[in-house]
Amino acid sequence: MRKTTYSDGRDTQTENFEPRKARCTKDRELKKQNEKKSFISEVGNTLIYIAIALAIFLLIRHFLFVPVSVDGDSMYPTLHDKDRLILNKIEKPNRFDIIVFPAPSNPEEPILSGKQYIKRVIGLPGDELMVVDETLYVNGEEVKETYLESVKENLVPGEILTDDFTLASVAGVEEVPEDSYFVMGDNRTNSLDSRVFGFIDETTVSGTTDIRIWPLKHFGKLNE
Repeated sequence: MRKTTYSDGRDTQTENFEPRKARCTKDRELKKQNEKKSFISEVGNTLIYIAIALAIFLLIRHFLFVPVSVDGDSMYPTLHDKDRLILNKIEKPNRFDIIVFPAPSNPEEPILSGKQYIKRVIGLPGDELMVVDETLYVNGEEVKETYLESVKENLVPGEILTDDFTLASVAGVEEVPEDSYFVMGDNRTNSLDSRVFGFIDETTVSGTTDIRIWPLKHFGKLNE
């Protein structure tokens, strides 16, 4: 404050204003401080959103869906080597679904230990299966395997895609055991499957897959 004395002896107090330049400088500093606080707040919020998104992604990947890669040609022509698929971990397999599971133990081929197999479910618990003259029978009823039609069309006369068999001849039982699946590859002449290593315990199934994501030209649902 500034004191002013008039000629009649009166005193008065007048406000001591800051110079205009000083006020502008102070305003700029306050503005910078506010902008800095706002920037820090935005960065913090962004990091929180990223952390939440990452957590959701990891949960989905671990518990629901995960990408898998095809290794080999046992599912040709439905799947090709190096195809990439989305594995669904929550759906229970139905007949003709494609599933992923750990390679069964095979002392004769230890190199397969730890690998994941991709095969098609042919038999469900309680099913009686047989193949006669390239025709699949489930519980005595003929069942068409439409996913094999393109292969059968290209067979030369006398060539066999699927050798005749019954469950008794390949597994020693009349029907698929409880909580188990009988699986085969679509490339029947070049597939190591339940005809060789027996049934798959349902608890070992990693999931089902019906969506291809790579290569992009084949992106979409399988068999469509």
